[in-house]
Amino acid sequence: MAAPWYARVATTAGRPAVLGATLIMSMPGEYHVARFAGWTDPWAYGMPFSLSAYAGIAAVVAATRPKGARGRFSATVGAAFAIVLALAAQVVAHLVTTGHMDHDQAWLIAVTSMVPPAVLAHLLHLAATPTPATERVPAPAPAPAPAVSVERTEQPPAPVVPVVPPKPEQAPALPAEEQQAIEPPVPAPIAYRDPRCAAIRPLYDGGYRPVTSEMRAALVDAGYGRVGDSTIREKIRAEVEQHEPHLKQLPPAIGRTA
Repeated sequence: MAAPWYARVATTAGRPAVLGATLIMSMPGEYHVARFAGWTDPWAYGMPFSLSAYAGIAAVVAATRPKGARGRFSATVGAAFAIVLALAAQVVAHLVTTGHMDHDQAWLIAVTSMVPPAVLAHLLHLAATPTPATERVPAPAPAPAPAVSVERTEQPPAPVVPVVPPKPEQAPALPAEEQQAIEPPVPAPIAYRDPRCAAIRPLYDGGYRPVTSEMRAALVDAGYGRVGDSTIREKIRAEVEQHEPHLKQLPPAIGRTA
């Protein structure tokens, strides 16, 4: 059963609102930790953006790469590390602000100073790691055909068969050019930019436009893992319908929602 409309609206509109609220609430603590470590304005404002962008990029890479792909484990560890850093920054900032902790400590300054170069190094590692679309397994070389020995035998010449013109009721064979004009050309296969499009294209063969839950199940069966709803609708399905615009005009299945 489809969720009620107010639940879908709350889910769609609530996620960006919660994301914005949490980023705004986290920025003061991360800014103060940077000031404790010795950064002055305006450089201290870079700490909230570094931690927030790092956590978001690592989480997206970890969620979008299929299981077993290169860089997925590193992105998962980086996302967990970013969450730990963000949590630690909030805890330290509030402990110092409330007087429960002294910010002038060598270990705190040293750990905070290592955050920007560590974030930069891991982001460059993720950028240099190839995505599943570029990981190609070379096709095995074809095995050489076994040598076949052919023995030539003397054969008598074939008898000459007289050419008989076609009967009136038999239509002569058409030239190759006209035969090709009658037969419709076979369309070339579509080369998708995102290989996940090939996993949901067969769903259109049922005569209706597939919904998000069907496309998500097809992607999981194809080994791509769980993909976000917005990515399924706005990227994967959009590319399929960009190549074949008539698919977008198909009616939705009865009892299903997009």
